[in-house]
Amino acid sequence: MALLDPPTRTRDRIGLDGEGSLQVALDPNDRIGTAKVFAVYGKGGIGKSTTSSNLSAAFSLLGKRVLQIGCDPKHDSTFTLTKKLMPTVIDVLETVEFHAEELRPEDYMFEGYNGVMCVEAGGPPAGTGCGGYVVGQTVKLLKQHHLLEETDVVLFDVLGDVVCGGFAAPLQHAERAVVVASNDFDSIFAMNRIVAAIKAKAKNYDVRMAGVIANRSAATDEIDRFNAATGLKTLAHFPDLDAIRRSRLKKCTLFEMEQTPEVAAACDEYKRLAALMWAGCDALDAEPMKDRDIFEFLGFE
Repeated sequence: MALLDPPTRTRDRIGLDGEGSLQVALDPNDRIGTAKVFAVYGKGGIGKSTTSSNLSAAFSLLGKRVLQIGCDPKHDSTFTLTKKLMPTVIDVLETVEFHAEELRPEDYMFEGYNGVMCVEAGGPPAGTGCGGYVVGQTVKLLKQHHLLEETDVVLFDVLGDVVCGGFAAPLQHAERAVVVASNDFDSIFAMNRIVAAIKAKAKNYDVRMAGVIANRSAATDEIDRFNAATGLKTLAHFPDLDAIRRSRLKKCTLFEMEQTPEVAAACDEYKRLAALMWAGCDALDAEPMKDRDIFEFLGFE
């Protein structure tokens, strides 16, 4: 089957995820294996890719073998790790007319900072196809080339809000999901939707909510209130540090920036977060709010 063929929707491959939502179920043969798998979500533009790359770098500095998979058609998830805009899995498959057996690992996987392995799954052509199917085929390709067998940590960096079941597909592989959020309404609203998606996926898969990464915010009072009301907790907090923004412009991770006291403190926070996630985060049984409730909760009518 070619990568962009529609998923086969036979009776044994269709699962019921959430209330009334029919989605393609995960093929058991495509499970990732022994690596710890995390999915990073959050509102568009909140800094997921920068956070994911710095977190991957932190895992690697702890001695872990890390694979970061970008799941965004913009394919810039691993930009600061590899110093370049990598081709997506779809890009390289097109070059061989979607005959996956003709690909070599070096065609689509590239080594980044401190040995972090980087793959950009990309997305389907605009307006067509399914992002989830692309993620599934990327994992299948990695397994065919035995690239997951010597990996300790797999980190999915996922496009913006959970906009459909397709972009929730990494949740079928992950054991824990984290949400990057700032201390504002839009970010927390998106987080609420992601919590709902994870709760739905948890009915059929092992994924559970791990917590919140507070980003680009001096204060966290609104996040704290939301956490208390829904059963979430904050795992790490990164202030609105200009060096983090500039690191992306310089095509490097925060660990490669001049180590001022503020940068060193942020790097230490990334390493603390990586150690926490590696040790095992508690599975949170968070309860999302209804849309009307969250508008009232955050002060909008």
